[in-house]
Amino acid sequence: MEEANVPVEAVPAEENGVEEATDRLAALQTDANDGKDNGEVAKKKKRKNKSKKKKELPEQTNPPSIPVAELFPSGEFPEGEIQQYKDDNLWRVTSEEKRELERLQKPMYNSVRRAAEVHRQVRKYIREILKPGMLMTDLCETLENTVRKLISANGLQAGIAFPTGCSLNWVAAHWTPNTGDKTVLQYDDVMKLDFGTHIDGLIVDCAFTVAFNPMFDPLLEASREATNAGIKESGIDVRLCDVGAAIQEVMESYEVEINGKTFQVKSIRNLNGHSIRPYQIHAGKSVPIVKGGEQTKMEEGEFFAIETFGSTGKGYVREDLECSHYMKNFDVGHIPLRLPRAKQLLATINKNFSTLAFCRRYLERLGETKYLMALKNLCDAGIVQPLPPLCDARGSYISQFEHTILLRPTCKEVISRGDDY
Repeated sequence: MEEANVPVEAVPAEENGVEEATDRLAALQTDANDGKDNGEVAKKKKRKNKSKKKKELPEQTNPPSIPVAELFPSGEFPEGEIQQYKDDNLWRVTSEEKRELERLQKPMYNSVRRAAEVHRQVRKYIREILKPGMLMTDLCETLENTVRKLISANGLQAGIAFPTGCSLNWVAAHWTPNTGDKTVLQYDDVMKLDFGTHIDGLIVDCAFTVAFNPMFDPLLEASREATNAGIKESGIDVRLCDVGAAIQEVMESYEVEINGKTFQVKSIRNLNGHSIRPYQIHAGKSVPIVKGGEQTKMEEGEFFAIETFGSTGKGYVREDLECSHYMKNFDVGHIPLRLPRAKQLLATINKNFSTLAFCRRYLERLGETKYLMALKNLCDAGIVQPLPPLCDARGSYISQFEHTILLRPTCKEVISRGDDY
């Protein structure tokens, strides 16, 4: 280290002697070094305080209980996985006009990213606690209560986007336990866990499959990789049928051996991904998971749920079992109702769900009782749509993976991507 450059007063040797001059020089140098040391100590303290501040940012608890908004005090939430467009759309990456469009949309992007961060944190926790022997009702209520905490649930501004689907084995979708259901998760079950989060109606629709028995691993891999192929193929001006063809090619390249019998994995031909709009989970465009679908194109600014279902059964589903899921029709106008109880139930639905899907458990949580006749009346009038479980052949097994993507002006963002899938 360089010596301190300290100005020294001229001290006449004849008046004070050489020793006194030397002492004063030494004292001045000591003061200067002390000053420098103090400066370094102050800098170190400052650095320590800065790192302390960083450490003081809240970390998520286990089980999760801190709202995600508090974990990101800047108000900026993590971006999803970015994929570039291909071929004719490569120019978008550097287009100043398209970048400006994105800057204008930043608040909206940030809202949906907040919903996605909640999804990632909730599913991480649920994966940690999932085990055979769990009552399905307990599983769903734990998941849903965690979503409510992390998203700071607030009526129609923030919350759960649709009921937790935990469909087992040959049931592909739309099954959640009704009150009193005693179904228990088993070691040999294949469970699709499909749940949604939303901020201001901007929905993150994302699903994965759980199987404890490694025998099912190829089945899970088939739908996971088929979903990734569908995401990769998606883009602005891409035809929906081309996405379906890419998905089917990957899905049906897999086979799975279950209890000594080999099955080719099939794409379920009458299930689709879909476009998403605010408060509208199925917004009009269907993304097939087999070839030969619609020629319609994907467009800039659209959200899509890319989801695939791989089955060891017929590869075709039908409605079966007791209904738990319901949703008010998005475009329904005013329909006169005679039953006062139906009017009352509709008021509850409008206030708490609007056009987001709900289930019987959610109505009961709000204090509704003896509502089945009124609910049937709303369904018969075409105001509410029942969404019964969708099932392949009994004894078959189905896996599902799903992500929400956004076709931004400059790139494709896989909003719900996480470290897990």
